[in-house]
Amino acid sequence: MNKIALGVTSSISLYKAPDLIRLFQKEDLAVRVIMTEKATNFIHPDLFTALSGEPAIVNLFDDRQRPIEHIALAAEVSLLLIAPATANLIAKLAAGLADDFLSTFYLAVKAPVLIAPAMNQAMFEHPQTQANIKKLKETGVEFVEPESGYLACGQTGSGRLASLPKIVETSLRLIRRQPVFKDQLVVITAGPTREALDPVRFLSNRSSGRMGYELAREAYQLGAEVVLISGPVELEPPAGVKVEQVVSSEEMRQAILKYYDRARVVIMAAAVSDFRFNRTSQEKIKKENLPAGLQLETTPDILEELGGLKQDQLLVGFAAETAGLKARAGDKMKKKKVDLMVANDVSRPDIGFGCEENEVYLFWPDGREKFISKTTKRKISQEILTEIGTILNERQGNS
Repeated sequence: MNKIALGVTSSISLYKAPDLIRLFQKEDLAVRVIMTEKATNFIHPDLFTALSGEPAIVNLFDDRQRPIEHIALAAEVSLLLIAPATANLIAKLAAGLADDFLSTFYLAVKAPVLIAPAMNQAMFEHPQTQANIKKLKETGVEFVEPESGYLACGQTGSGRLASLPKIVETSLRLIRRQPVFKDQLVVITAGPTREALDPVRFLSNRSSGRMGYELAREAYQLGAEVVLISGPVELEPPAGVKVEQVVSSEEMRQAILKYYDRARVVIMAAAVSDFRFNRTSQEKIKKENLPAGLQLETTPDILEELGGLKQDQLLVGFAAETAGLKARAGDKMKKKKVDLMVANDVSRPDIGFGCEENEVYLFWPDGREKFISKTTKRKISQEILTEIGTILNERQGNS
């Protein structure tokens, strides 16, 4: 299990740290809390000890600690996260001071360091604070930039601690990133498309978009630059991911083509509508004026078009079937020239569209296949990105 060293300082935002610990624990990460002495004026160390399951550290010299604890702990952690970080702490780190456990630990740790500042707007924007932040960035320290909002001083402005999900996502990216995804653009489509009949009626499907959103989250954590092209869904976009909202299949097509030449990986997880109305009314059609029959036409096959345009891109397709899953997915893979096909049965009510879980097959052009039994869509996204990483590594080795 990976372990995070969580440094907490005397910012009033310290009250959010217990929730931050819980979020990390949900990601199967252990947390060891390091407090500055002034932070104990707000929260007693015993609270963090109870939440994390390990003694919170305050003093550099403590009989309960191992000999040279800051060196021993530095070898165990995958990340040093300081959240919240005060202007004073940032100044100490920039100057290389080591007069307490946290500042000493910073100089000893070899793992990535992430800082989430939280302070008054004037303090954050002060030239000296900005110079200190710049100096730390130049040494490789990464920052989760604070947000604008209501501050403890009663003012509104920048300096508010970044959202906890954003801090967690950025932390996971630093822990889990892989060289093969670094600086690579991964484009992912998600959700349904809607084909309008008139301003209030449309043709669509039951896709929730959850699979595509989990894939985007996973790709970001692995270190990729991620563009998520999403149809209409009710999901919170993953932190760090660029999202382009679209509605129709043609809008999705245009959005994908905008990025396709630069993309290293394209994952077509969206349930793009196969049909659209051959005529769309600009005004709501009255019931009495509804035609006897509504005429449909097929939409452009985006996946097939991308397969024909493909150069160095790794193209991943999805096949949602109700019968003949393997045969149809295999035919689709060959026809559309994809490098990896993900297929699932959408006739079952317990998996697929609108569900938290899924069960899929992965198919490769060389005839290999892999079955992923029923599990969460997050875990399936991790399996898919693992296989994508393997293909990318193989291609790099053969280039």
